[in-house]
Formats: sequence, C-alpha cells, structure tokens
Amino acid sequence: MNKRKVGVIGCGFVGSTIAFELMQNDLFDEIVLIDANKEKAIGEALDIAHGAPFVKPIKIYAGYYDDLADAGMIIITAGVAQKKDGNETRLQLVQRNVNVFKMIIPEITKRNFQGILLVVSNPVDILTMVTLKLSGYEPHRVIGSGTVLDTARLKYHVGEHLNIDPRSVHVYIVGEHGDSEIATWSVATVAGLPLNDFCELRGHFEHKQAEDKIQEMVRRSGYEILTRKNATYYGVAMAVNRICKAILSNERAILPVSSMLHGEYGLNDVCLSVPTVVTSKGVEEKIILKLSQEEIQNLHKSANTLKEVFNGIEW
Repeated sequence: MNKRKVGVIGCGFVGSTIAFELMQNDLFDEIVLIDANKEKAIGEALDIAHGAPFVKPIKIYAGYYDDLADAGMIIITAGVAQKKDGNETRLQLVQRNVNVFKMIIPEITKRNFQGILLVVSNPVDILTMVTLKLSGYEPHRVIGSGTVLDTARLKYHVGEHLNIDPRSVHVYIVGEHGDSEIATWSVATVAGLPLNDFCELRGHFEHKQAEDKIQEMVRRSGYEILTRKNATYYGVAMAVNRICKAILSNERAILPVSSMLHGEYGLNDVCLSVPTVVTSKGVEEKIILKLSQEEIQNLHKSANTLKEVFNGIEW
C-alpha cells in the first residue's frame, strides 16, 4: 500500500476542489481522479496538473478503479447534488446517493483495497454507515468528514462575534452534519476561560441569545451558500485537507469526524460526529466531553434521526 497515493471519486465542484487543495498542500505524491464522466475526470486532472511547475513534483491523472487498489486513502465525493434552492435537507438526499454508493463501494472492495475510506458526500453520516455496511471494512477505516467544517464555521462566527482569532476558540459541533447538529456551548473556552466569562470580558452579556443566533447561522451556512452561488466547495476542501493531513502525518489530532459509535455517549450502531483521535490507522478513540444534560439529549435525538433515516433505506 502506498500511503502517499490518494484516490478521489467524484470530480464535481467538491471533488475537483479537494484534489486542487491536496496538490497545493503537498500531502500526496499521486492523485487519481475517477468520475462517471471520464472526460470530466480527464479535464480536471489536466487543469490541475498544469500547475505542477509551481508545487512539489506530483502525479495527478484520471484513472480507473484498478488504479485505487494500492492507494492509502480514497475520498468519496460522488453523488447527486443538493437542490440549489436551499429547500432540500441533506437527509432528503439519502436514497439517491445510496444508489450511487451501491455502485461505487463494491468496485473498491473487489480490488482488495487496504487503506482508509473518507466519505464526503451528503448526507455524510448516513453514507458513512452505508459504506460500512456495503464494504464490511473495520469501523476505524471508514470515516466521514462529519462536522469538521461545521466546527470551523462555528469558530469563525464566534471569532467574529468577539473580534478575536477564531483559532483561539475551542468548541465543537457534534452529532449530525445537518439540521440536528449541536454546538457544545457548555464546554466551550477561549484562552482557557469558559466562553461566557470571556464574552463578558469583551462586553457581551446576552449569552443564550448570542449562542442561538450563532448556531443558527452555522446550521444555515450551507443552505445560504447554495442559494447564493449554487454549490459549496472551498470550505469542505480545506476541511478534508485537514483530515488527510492528520491521517497521513499520524498526528493524533482531535477532529469531529463521523464514525461508528460503540457505546460512547450511550449510543450504538450509528455514525455521527464527536471529537475523535485521528491517526494513520483512521479512528483511534472518541473523546467523551462533559456535556450538559440538554446537549446529551439533543445528541441522542440527532442519533435517532439518523437511525430512522438509515432504517428507511431501500437496499
């Protein structure tokens, strides 16, 4: 297995932007692009490859599933796009994209792929569960991009609210990457201080009102971008790059990726996002935060929502 080789399945806005981001950040030596539209894959590979003189030497090309057999990682972005009017939730996408995955995953497994599968297509939590079911892979090898981007959006908005660097904000979005996601306000900190204490230092005292407003902005971010420009791809590409870096460098970084839960937070048999130690082997350990009772209840509601959708899939 070549850990410095990655495959990207799906060359739409998200897949091609991810490939460009990975090339820019010198994570891999070889990138294989696969798409149902072969000409599209060739065109994207050529377009990105022409920038090779500006980066470290890298091989990027349009390939076939056989080219993925020895890859260290495969990133799946293929699927039907969310409707552009903002009126379709990620969960409403499910059956259409499950049907796409029923074609993709068997093509990967029959080539004895030994690496890590990173699912980005929406609804990402459901499709991570679908990938586990269809592939039969060990749970630590199947990861969804989860709420890594949502968490970045949350930090961004808190940073804007307080006029500070968002990298100094420590808080997570957990649960579904979607409408039932939960901001972990009860354990949020800035500069080692509880978030509310820091807010008061900056002259902000209406904590609940601000939290509700910011969480709603985060929840609606994807829909707003879709309505304004018909697609979202830059933010998710940077989020995927961050996950790939953690895996490739064996960072043991703690990221809110989506993976199968086995009793954490009292939840089983569902993929959703919680802070997770990410290593070269994929998922190592989930971190149990000391959430409020309300946050735990909402996390269970999020899990139940996902389970109901998964149980309704037509196989």
